[in-house]
Amino acid sequence: MSSPPAYPGIRISGCWALGAEGSSSAESLDRLLPAVGGRRSPRKRTTSQCKSEPPLLRTSKRTIYTAGRPPWYNEHGTQSKEAFAIGLGGGSASGKTTVARMIIEALDVPWVVLLSMDSFYKVLTTQQQEQAAHNNFNFDHPDAFDFDLIVSTLKKLKQGKSVKVPVYDFTTHSRKKDWKTLYGANVIIFEGIMAFADKALLELLDMKIFVDTDSDIRLVRRLRRDISERGRDIEGVIKQYNKFVKPAFDQYIQPTMRVADIVVPWGSGNTVAIDLIVQHMHSQLEERELSVRAALASAHQCHPLPQTLSVLKSTPQVRGMHTIIRDKETSRDEFIFYSKRLMRLLIEHALSFLPFQDCVVQTPQGQDYAGKCYAGKQITGVSILRAGETMEPALRAVCKDVRIGTILIQTNQLTGEPELHYLRLPKDISDDHVILTDCTVSTGAAAMMAVRVLLDHDVPEDKIFLLSLLMAEMGVHSVAYAFPRVRIITTAVDKRVNDLFRIIPGIGNFGDRYFGTDAAPDGSDEEEVASAS
Repeated sequence: MSSPPAYPGIRISGCWALGAEGSSSAESLDRLLPAVGGRRSPRKRTTSQCKSEPPLLRTSKRTIYTAGRPPWYNEHGTQSKEAFAIGLGGGSASGKTTVARMIIEALDVPWVVLLSMDSFYKVLTTQQQEQAAHNNFNFDHPDAFDFDLIVSTLKKLKQGKSVKVPVYDFTTHSRKKDWKTLYGANVIIFEGIMAFADKALLELLDMKIFVDTDSDIRLVRRLRRDISERGRDIEGVIKQYNKFVKPAFDQYIQPTMRVADIVVPWGSGNTVAIDLIVQHMHSQLEERELSVRAALASAHQCHPLPQTLSVLKSTPQVRGMHTIIRDKETSRDEFIFYSKRLMRLLIEHALSFLPFQDCVVQTPQGQDYAGKCYAGKQITGVSILRAGETMEPALRAVCKDVRIGTILIQTNQLTGEPELHYLRLPKDISDDHVILTDCTVSTGAAAMMAVRVLLDHDVPEDKIFLLSLLMAEMGVHSVAYAFPRVRIITTAVDKRVNDLFRIIPGIGNFGDRYFGTDAAPDGSDEEEVASAS
């Protein structure tokens, strides 16, 4: 075995690394891999569940969300810092994906997106499909990849927006019908053999890592992978390797090593390199920290309430129901009953702000009646879990065929900041008027994040209606300043928010009182900590 080569700049000594475990059809190849320090104990595999909602990466230590929006926006509702993008380049089967997942596990951050260049192979013509079936198509050439789609996808991810990524079938050499959806994150790791082969792509990468693994190791790994996972025969794999893979590595891939910030010899076995990379990334992420709720608490206050706010008229009936639900001695049954009555009144009031147009109908007496009808395409209700979902029954009761979506935003117990953990929105939501529901809004941080999510899904700002039983003036100002065309509708507005971001005099934690659960540790009235019931 030759010693690791020396590289200019940063050089990290390394060791041999085993690839992912192969199936029984490829076990005969295991003996070709060199061992280090005796036989290794099997490494626990990390699995990516792309079709789960949200996508998860389960490691031996914990679960990492690979989709979500960290609260990296300011009081203006705009992105304050872009996500940190890492490029991982190297030859085929060099261990890039394994290195990426080791970095993810060592980083210990909640939001990570792992984007593979393999998803972006171009759609082949009929003639190219025929060539690929006989191992005569060069998949290791830059022209085989859709770089325009890669660049546009990575740009959107860095901005925290949702993207649709093609799913490539290596058995049929074609894209599958269904694409998967990814969302913005703290960290984006982009890996692929041509990760550094495009100038526009290089400009988007904040750190470039080249994984350098011995060619014999890469060939053995490729044999095992293509035989066990892609249904190839050994003769075809070797033919493709000699004809396309090795020449492409020498011509297009190895030369990109010079643009890398860090070269990692011997791939995933180089724990020193992983530690160095993780330390640098932690310092970068610290610079991107932003206390959203604190920023909101000190911004836009002492101003008149905005014109986009509509408060349900405080009739004796409404005032009486507020008295009951605000009373700490009110039983849970009564709290639920009168909350539901207020929700129904609130939603009926909100519907009057939807666009209506003149229409004429004929009555059973054969007479024309000049009336009004809804002028939009469809109405979608989106609840901020968990308290917001309590308003769904009232919405369904007054809106026939309403579509329902959900967004889960939770408070990070360490930072006290809201984080997006889950979303399920109907297709083509951008054409709808959206009623966004949350029972209480204090600082407005969770509501702003939810509105930002809807905007990322191309819902026009003036088609979003934020409904809440109770809001603090701070929350009203925050949402209205960031999104001046969002209609804000509530049954009451309280003046103050205390140091724990609880509305004063307030209603308490609505979700805990409604569902009968224990109070949230942070005491806030919004951004539920408990998962949806």
